[in-house]
Amino acid sequence: MDKVLELRGVHFAYPTLSPALNDISLAIRRGSKVALVGPNGAGKTTLLLLCNGTLRPDRGQVILKGAPIGYDARSLRTVRKTVGLVFQNADMQVFAPTVYQDVAFGPLNLGLEGEELDAVVQRALHDVGLADARKRPPHHLSGGEKKRVAIAGVLAMDPEVLVFDEPTASLDPAGAEEIMDLLDELNVAGRTILLSTHDVELAYRWADEAVFMHSGRILASGPPCEMFADEALLQRAHLKPPLLTDLVQQLARRGILGSGDAPSGMVSLLDALEQRLGVDGNRPTGTILLCDADRYPDDAIAALAADRGISCIGAMGSKAKRSARQQGIDLDVSYGVIDRCILKALAGETALILTSGGMIDHTLRRIQSYREESGTAIAVERLELPQSVHW
Repeated sequence: MDKVLELRGVHFAYPTLSPALNDISLAIRRGSKVALVGPNGAGKTTLLLLCNGTLRPDRGQVILKGAPIGYDARSLRTVRKTVGLVFQNADMQVFAPTVYQDVAFGPLNLGLEGEELDAVVQRALHDVGLADARKRPPHHLSGGEKKRVAIAGVLAMDPEVLVFDEPTASLDPAGAEEIMDLLDELNVAGRTILLSTHDVELAYRWADEAVFMHSGRILASGPPCEMFADEALLQRAHLKPPLLTDLVQQLARRGILGSGDAPSGMVSLLDALEQRLGVDGNRPTGTILLCDADRYPDDAIAALAADRGISCIGAMGSKAKRSARQQGIDLDVSYGVIDRCILKALAGETALILTSGGMIDHTLRRIQSYREESGTAIAVERLELPQSVHW
């Protein structure tokens, strides 16, 4: 395993309080998406603060890229350039008079200035979908926009690892989906992401690995579909099962699904049900259209949707969602886009996915993986100028 961050036998206690962390050992794989899951007081935030040197363990070590982190000023600057931390409350992190000044704060302290500084800030704001907000006062922004500014401030330091404490806290459902979509985009671009949450639905659908914590200890870690299917483990962690897992367990109790089935999402659940019920899987399937929002003319996307008889439009990433908004396109899906569009295609309908950058290849890989696992031939058409490519 290529470990980028590791905690070994870490203990930590706040002054005059009982230990917050007891013998914590955890390894984070490079490029992974890891969710710390547990109730309030489980020690999740404390663990995150140890990851970038904000807190120092009483015993044990925090290992970054194979070496124990140091706690002198120079070493901590290096650590915080490698591990970027975004707090739960964006107001703790966003404080400058303008968005530009706030995002520029970290790079300025690293000695960047002039055109180099401007390029770094603009790139970070573009990555979070706020390229046009550089002159706006942060206190005029919505909660979701403030969270994006905080993320941009961390991205301006170009960290390899991003650490988020309850990234969707205090956001409405739409704002929460936007932030999680951004985290997916950042991960696809190559960044390792570690977050804390008590939202079991979020952890189940988003993470590669779930880490259950309770009373300052790690109870277990592993793939979310396995972790959340373990009823005894959920009881020990004081967690409820995600809705999908609960449904699978109820279906298994009634003999509709096998007891060993642990679908990772709605698509695999429906496939398992069809197989158990003997449903004919040879019905005609629809098509998924994949449109690169960076390369396809903005004024052509709406016309494309009308021309091709598209029943579902989903957008992944800041650029794609911004293009949709500018053209007045009502999105049917803004999170879980790939699986929702696969479901539409399985129903014989045509779905359109708007995305850009590395998310294009990520989307193609996910659909191809489903085709190979299920044996179902879903047609995919990648729209490019001046011609389309089919496979």
